[in-house]
Amino acid sequence: MSNPVIEPTELQQLIQTTPHVVIDTRNPEAYAAGHLPGAVNIPEIFTFLANSTPEGLAELETQFSEKFGAAGLDGEKVAVLYEDAMDTGFGQSCRGLFLLEHLGYPKDKIRILHGGFQGWVAAGLPVTDDVPSPTPATFPLDTGASDVMLDKDDVLAALSSDHVTLLDVRDVDEWVAESSSPYGRDFCPRKGRLPEAVWIEWYRFMKPGAVARFKSPTEIRAECDSVGITPDSEVYLYCFKGARASNTLVALRSAGIEKVRLYFGSWNEWSRDPSLPIEEGLPYVA
Repeated sequence: MSNPVIEPTELQQLIQTTPHVVIDTRNPEAYAAGHLPGAVNIPEIFTFLANSTPEGLAELETQFSEKFGAAGLDGEKVAVLYEDAMDTGFGQSCRGLFLLEHLGYPKDKIRILHGGFQGWVAAGLPVTDDVPSPTPATFPLDTGASDVMLDKDDVLAALSSDHVTLLDVRDVDEWVAESSSPYGRDFCPRKGRLPEAVWIEWYRFMKPGAVARFKSPTEIRAECDSVGITPDSEVYLYCFKGARASNTLVALRSAGIEKVRLYFGSWNEWSRDPSLPIEEGLPYVA
């Protein structure tokens, strides 16, 4: 299954017919105010800052295999993730999809609620403040089952490759080196871009409205074509910490662009190593 996006009414049917675990990635306050029936809250999906050292990845794998197992994910149940809305959660539900894939969870058993919590509410579907008590399971950790995760060495090697397109999807102030992160202008020690990267701001893959939704496959492919990305391209994504890039990963897959991997450490890691090259100042335009 290439496109993991599921509509609210489809999810309602899945909940009634298929073993599943619904995961709310929002902060605890939002979860407590109301959530999908049966949903468990794992806000660390968004807040965890990773680096791609062996120690950093081991910490990530230990923490999230335990959290997902405690939520009941056993390799058979369908995992459904949601955030508040596709354009306000910075891709946090999609970050959960990326984490599950890296940990080896079957891709055909991971779904993203299209439109997020706001889409569910707009469809007139029920909300509760009841907190479930899930039955823990043994999470089927297998990091060798997926190659979706890139480390900084993978990205460094790609800088000299003619076969990889490095796609930066950060906000415009980060791309033009005015800010180092969404957490503040000087949160990271360096501002700029990865060398040779092309840029599509992550918002461009969505249609604004009462409920933000991904654009159609044709529209997404048109956005990609503007920087030379086609369905045959090999794409390496990055942002600040892998959330907005995860949103883009899901968008590209929904449009049939399959050869996509993600640098999860992203700018938060890259900018902190002065030995790694960056481009500073305004981007060059031919």
